[in-house]
Amino acid sequence: MKINAHVIISGRVQGVWFRASTKQEAEKLGLTGWVRNTVDGNVDAVFEGEEALVEEIIKWCYKGPPLAKVKTVIVEKQETLEGFENFSIKN
Repeated sequence: MKINAHVIISGRVQGVWFRASTKQEAEKLGLTGWVRNTVDGNVDAVFEGEEALVEEIIKWCYKGPPLAKVKTVIVEKQETLEGFENFSIKN
């Protein structure tokens, strides 16, 4: 079953290649959606794809790239799909 997950990652997650690494991981898993930095210092992302693969990227978000220090990950799952064509980095 395909799902949509909105994820907010906090901690030391900006300026550590989190967005680029997230895009790389999502594309490796065949997921669509987007990732962006927020003004409050968090990283915000939406992942769409098969539930097991979305769960895999969510697990990855708890660790992130090597320089990241993730404090919290908030996940909101939905069955409604946006129908993204690819995975992008938003500004």
